Amino acid sequence: MSEVPALREKRTVGRWRLIAQGPPPHRDLCTDCGVSRMANPKACATACQFIAPDYARLEQQSHGRTRGLSGDEPFFGVTQRMHRASYQGTAPGAQWTGLTTALAERALRDGRVDAVVTVAADPEDRWAPEATIITEPAALAAARGMRMGYAPVVAAVERAQALGFRRLAVIALPCQSYALRSLEATLGLEALYLIGTPCSDNTSTAHFHRFLAALDSEPDRIRYLEFCPDYHVEVRYEGGQIRRIPFLQLPLQDLGDDFFPLTCQSCVDYTNSLADITVGYMAGTGAQWVVVRNDRGDALLEALGTQVTLTPLESQGKRTGPVKGFLDNTRRAAGGLPLRRMPAFLRPLMGWLMPRIGPRGLEFARARLEMKAIEAVLHLRRARPAKLRHMLPQHLWRLVAPYGLRPEASEAPPASADGKG
Repeated sequence: MSEVPALREKRTVGRWRLIAQGPPPHRDLCTDCGVSRMANPKACATACQFIAPDYARLEQQSHGRTRGLSGDEPFFGVTQRMHRASYQGTAPGAQWTGLTTALAERALRDGRVDAVVTVAADPEDRWAPEATIITEPAALAAARGMRMGYAPVVAAVERAQALGFRRLAVIALPCQSYALRSLEATLGLEALYLIGTPCSDNTSTAHFHRFLAALDSEPDRIRYLEFCPDYHVEVRYEGGQIRRIPFLQLPLQDLGDDFFPLTCQSCVDYTNSLADITVGYMAGTGAQWVVVRNDRGDALLEALGTQVTLTPLESQGKRTGPVKGFLDNTRRAAGGLPLRRMPAFLRPLMGWLMPRIGPRGLEFARARLEMKAIEAVLHLRRARPAKLRHMLPQHLWRLVAPYGLRPEASEAPPASADGKG
């Protein structure tokens, strides 16, 4: 194997910046989670979610049990409790209320961990993620906000361990969480707190700049962008201007079929099911959505006390129609973006109707999970049919079964790939 592309280390106040030197070694379906940049890059063979993932085993390892077959666990994974959540502290620059960063900051202040591994913005590009090790709570401000692209977070965990840090909190995407759980026993850590964020359709930073340029004639003025559960994208600009764009009026037709990589079109873990706690937006209806999965995640949330407001989740509307429409559009797209073609004059009307009649809250989240499962099946059938049998766990097939998608004989996962057959 050729020499592994290294991470160049640069120390700044309260943190280490870990700068990837060159692309990772070429691997089929790779998000550069960092395993290929570690001391043993061959660990990719067992630690990669895109080869032969074993979620049942890692759920048992991480949470003490596998996901249930009823209620919402088939969608969202092992769950102790779920809430709408709003962090009440001050977090300028945060993507939502700042809860994700606040969980890590409290763990660092309380001495629960001695470092946090996450991503911050590349100094030369606010949207590009750069793996970082943070040791001072104030330095976590650099980690607030959205990044679009890939950063070798798992290699940064190995580097943190080499620097002498044994108790870590890691803010990770699902593909990074899978690798970390797979390697956890070999990392030499005394404690690992995994704070997960859901992931949806990541793309390269360069492609994201293309999206911003299609969205606005002055893309460099954009400071914040978020896809919201009310079927709008919220864009904030330098100077404080806010613009809200209905999904149906986004310039997706200008992005090209290569905008989203196959890795993200075939991901089977949208909700970061191996994290101790997942913080996202899908079921939050304007606030954040927090899924506590085990006692470690519960301890992280409880440590914030009255700084976080928790309220019950809501669920409205019906998802079946929109999901069937997505299935049809994805089939017609033949590998491209599943665009819903309609006359331009109807788009403002549908943009007004969708937040009022479409699925909302938990039903919106269930719809997105079913759409992601459908997407994984159809894209792998088209592009990597040989991978279907080992990449798609049984619980994912259960999500798509109501829409007529079932594994062929050559696609069915082995019975051992899912704890319940």
